[in-house]
Amino acid sequence: MTNRQVEILAPAGSMESLRAAVSAGADAVYMGGSRFGARAYADNPGEEQLLQAIDYVHLHGRKLYMTVNTLLKDEEMAELYDYLLPYYERGLDAIIVQDTGVFDFVRKYFPEIPIHVSTQMTVTNALGAEFFKAQGAERIVPARELSLSEIRQMKERTGMEIECFVHGALCYCYSGQCLMSSMIGGRSGNRGQCAQPCRLPYETGGKKPQDIMSLKDLCTIEMLPELLEAGIDSFKIEGRMKQPDYVYTVVRMYRKYADLYLKYGKGAYKVSQEDIQTLQSVYRRRGYSKGYYTQHNGKEMISLKRPSMETENVETTGNDYKIKEKINGELILFAESSAKMYLEYKGLYVECTGEMVQKAMKQPLSKERVRKQMEKMGETEFEFDHLDIRMNENIFLPMQALNELRRESARLLKEKLLESYRRNVDRENTELPEEKTAGKHSASQARRIQNETTQVAVSVSNPEQLQAALETSGVSAVYVDGTIGLDSSVIQMIHRHRRSGSVKEFYVSMPYIFREQSIREMEKEYTGLENLYDGVLIRNWESYCWLVKKGYSKKIVSDYNLYVFNRRSREFLMSQKITGYTAPVELNSRELATLDVSGAFLIVYGFQPVMISANCIQKNAGGCTKKDGTQYLTDRYKKKFMVKNYCKYCYNITYNPDPLMLLHQKEEIIRLAPAVLRLDFVIESARQVRKIIEWYTKTFLDRETITIPDMEYTKGHFKRGVK
Repeated sequence: MTNRQVEILAPAGSMESLRAAVSAGADAVYMGGSRFGARAYADNPGEEQLLQAIDYVHLHGRKLYMTVNTLLKDEEMAELYDYLLPYYERGLDAIIVQDTGVFDFVRKYFPEIPIHVSTQMTVTNALGAEFFKAQGAERIVPARELSLSEIRQMKERTGMEIECFVHGALCYCYSGQCLMSSMIGGRSGNRGQCAQPCRLPYETGGKKPQDIMSLKDLCTIEMLPELLEAGIDSFKIEGRMKQPDYVYTVVRMYRKYADLYLKYGKGAYKVSQEDIQTLQSVYRRRGYSKGYYTQHNGKEMISLKRPSMETENVETTGNDYKIKEKINGELILFAESSAKMYLEYKGLYVECTGEMVQKAMKQPLSKERVRKQMEKMGETEFEFDHLDIRMNENIFLPMQALNELRRESARLLKEKLLESYRRNVDRENTELPEEKTAGKHSASQARRIQNETTQVAVSVSNPEQLQAALETSGVSAVYVDGTIGLDSSVIQMIHRHRRSGSVKEFYVSMPYIFREQSIREMEKEYTGLENLYDGVLIRNWESYCWLVKKGYSKKIVSDYNLYVFNRRSREFLMSQKITGYTAPVELNSRELATLDVSGAFLIVYGFQPVMISANCIQKNAGGCTKKDGTQYLTDRYKKKFMVKNYCKYCYNITYNPDPLMLLHQKEEIIRLAPAVLRLDFVIESARQVRKIIEWYTKTFLDRETITIPDMEYTKGHFKRGVK
């Protein structure tokens, strides 16, 4: 027997699923409202329904966590206060967030509510968890790719609540780092609208199309003891798009086996094959695996072949999800005195007075009839465990009066129970957020003068591209990929150029994912990188915290995936003393103007990353070579997605088929007045690098009009944005 407790956290995409979860034994549910949740297509409740849902779980001693785990635009931030206020006052138990602007907003204007950091934040080690703890977060939902040892270390070093997925669908990409659905069809995963292109078949290596990026669903029922011993506090079940029967069955199984371990310990823990069959048959789509807890990646985690349709979605039926709370009561009926009803529930007491009890003229009430009437608790959340009835003989009270006394007593008990959850906000004297008082932002007036020089910076991935960039005029700064940052040829080129070249600054681009392997590599290289480069480009909070702990004093610039979707997230970033930020790639030009990216870095060319994944296409398709390489995935429209495996950091990056090209948007970009235009080079030849740099320097520095050769390219979201 163990003193540890664990929360079973269930998905609720609808009110019926919420009732199913509570009935099955969930300690808490997570649910989206009508807006700002990462499952925009679930049957999310409106305001009144969600308020009722909060009351419902509280009546049953459970919790409700609300998902506000998408990136919000400035115009939406103006609406956030009014959106959250009713739920906050009602007693909402926590808010799950992705956007640092939302994080900062909730922390300031709703200070009593716990903040849970969504898996969309891509927290991959204790450094990131420590950072958000310092900002005021209570719980971390880490990246699903973490191993048990990494989770254990996070728990031991921070003491924070750790919530991990134990069952359900897995994203192929690190959550929060996926732009594939967004770039292909405008449905952004960062906005709760992912179209799941990773579930489609792709051709690779000349083989027939396979579902090479479709992960099997997660099922950890047999390893719950190991998860608990790693320090996980909340077992999270995925499935806000699934049916109530699925929620009921999965929650019931995890409740059963978590309780088994907590009561009897690891020695007695064994899952029956019948229960495994029940659990896995409730939803058959891709098969099941134990996910990343005990392995970094692997072909056995992939569902390469789509199962037949008749086995894709097997549901159970027949549950009505009724659950009642046991209460005790005392009813007093004495002639010529008012009827009295006392109710007790877990130490809460209420007293209710009814009509005057009369002496019976003809047919006196019997105790049996009174009991039968009073135990009809109907649609209330209560039922009697014990009801003591004290009454005279030869008395009378209309049935309607007894019914009213019963209903009013139950109402008073419900109100008293819920009262402890309520929060009071002094609406008249509360300082309103600037987003609300200012309304929707208009395009910033704080523009730099139009003829001020914008700088051009270049990001390179290999020494040949670096050499080409250094040989081409007009480049003010170069960002060198960390995989080659200390190559001897790179060091020599930088030293040589510093003596006579025109490039003013050199930055090293740090890993997209900063797990233990990345930290080990960077520890070995830190001194050399610090001495050689003028600053760093970071892609995650772990890198930032690592640099701070090192006492790093040079420039730190954040990349686009430390998302600055609104002004408050920009202020949050700048409060960390980060030198500069890169504008997000999912906002259109109008939204960028509202955000005001004057002074920011703006990516105007390059093959854009659409997925960063722990699983490896090379390994799963042909075997691990332990060498960096490039593969191509061809979709049903014959578009080719380049995939590069970065063995130094052990992750893959999948790139958009066509490069971003914003040369034709010259006037709009000039009006936005970014400080730096960034050109990202991935596989381009040295000749292509020189040519593309010349196009941009002539267009934006010399203000010439050039003719662009016919080529395949995309404007990204600069025109269309995302909904």
